[in-house]
Amino acid sequence: MSSKKLNFSRRQLLRTGAASGIVLATPTFFIKGANAQAAYCNEPSGSTVTLGFNVPQTGAYADEGADELRAYKLAVKHLNGEGDGGMLNTFKPSVLKGNGILGKKVAFVTGDTQTKSDAARASAKRMIEKDNAVMITGGSSSGVAVAVQALCQEAGVIFMAGLTHSNDTTGKDKRANGFRHFFNTYMSGAALGPVLENEYGKERVAYHLTADYNWGWSQEKSMKDFTEAIGWKTQTTVNTPVGAGDFSQYITPVLNSGADVLILNHYGKDMVNSLTQAVQFGLRDKQVNGKNFEIIVPLFSRLMAQGAGDSIKGILGSTNWNWSLQDEGSQAFVKSFGAEYGAPPSMAAHTCYVQALLYANAAEMAGTFSPEGIVKSLEGFKFDGMGNGPTEYRAEDHQCFKDVLVVRGNQNPTSQFDLLEVVEVTPRAQVEYDAEIMGGNLGPVNAKAC
Repeated sequence: MSSKKLNFSRRQLLRTGAASGIVLATPTFFIKGANAQAAYCNEPSGSTVTLGFNVPQTGAYADEGADELRAYKLAVKHLNGEGDGGMLNTFKPSVLKGNGILGKKVAFVTGDTQTKSDAARASAKRMIEKDNAVMITGGSSSGVAVAVQALCQEAGVIFMAGLTHSNDTTGKDKRANGFRHFFNTYMSGAALGPVLENEYGKERVAYHLTADYNWGWSQEKSMKDFTEAIGWKTQTTVNTPVGAGDFSQYITPVLNSGADVLILNHYGKDMVNSLTQAVQFGLRDKQVNGKNFEIIVPLFSRLMAQGAGDSIKGILGSTNWNWSLQDEGSQAFVKSFGAEYGAPPSMAAHTCYVQALLYANAAEMAGTFSPEGIVKSLEGFKFDGMGNGPTEYRAEDHQCFKDVLVVRGNQNPTSQFDLLEVVEVTPRAQVEYDAEIMGGNLGPVNAKAC
């Protein structure tokens, strides 16, 4: 029987009882704290609160997923008062105390997105329905992020996106229950454009190989927009399947295309494979149109650079964060992560760790895990001390705005981890845009019981 029918039947009984002089006892399911119906989905009733970490443990982006999961586990330790506290010591303004969240010990469950939208939705659904996760976070694919964000909106839980770079996540597919800390493809293009003009000039002919899903399409469009704005021509764009492995059939046509720049809109193992194969095909040794042939990777990761080896040297791209940054927050995180795992964190690990802390702090600020309280705390929230300088969660689209890094593959690395050189810290003002140009509608917060 629905709650509506239960309430209607009770009103009838009350009227009947009043007319006959009968006094009715209030049933226990109407008394708060006595098996009362939850006020919102998976409202914690015990001494713990469960978070759901949904990352690619298999598939083309599994390396990023493994590092994301390391970061989430470290965040849980710090939130529960274990370890050295990491960014809890540098994050401001913060009301986190290292005693869990709202006095409840933080527990977690995990899922494998497989870098597939259907699998990601299924694992998120399981964590919400079976494990009572009050928040879902993670992902290393924008296709996954958009799918899981929509599911969380339907279910009435908060989604704190992990690594997702497509404009769509906080653009046409944004949702009131979803938040993204990571930057997007527009910001990559805006940061890279002036650097590419300075490095390679205004008269270039670009050939794009693009991952065939929403992130790849978004990255290609942004790079086209910003490179064409500086005078470059787009010669050809070719979509490639995620997880292709062998990209030789796509690289061969580039050799005689007349293009003098190859833009690889690829990520994870796909970028490692396509870049390595492009270098093996001799593209970087060619001269076309009287210019040295160049390769650009718009979205970089230290893990990808590690996989690509010497092929990454000298390649320009952008990144959300890098472990070599010397600010207090970055170094606190690097120290904690390195002590725990014996290696510096990737940008994927960084954004996931930060998202976990931001969610926890929002709950503490609101005094509740209700999505309504979380959203109210995060919208327009300005913070610092988490590795990106002054940052704001913009209320209009739930997108974080901060400085963006342009990086180059280090020509002379001093260690196996010293692979990216920061070329420029692009100020927030250069990469910001009007929320309306991305389309979409946040809609209302869903805080229903599930």
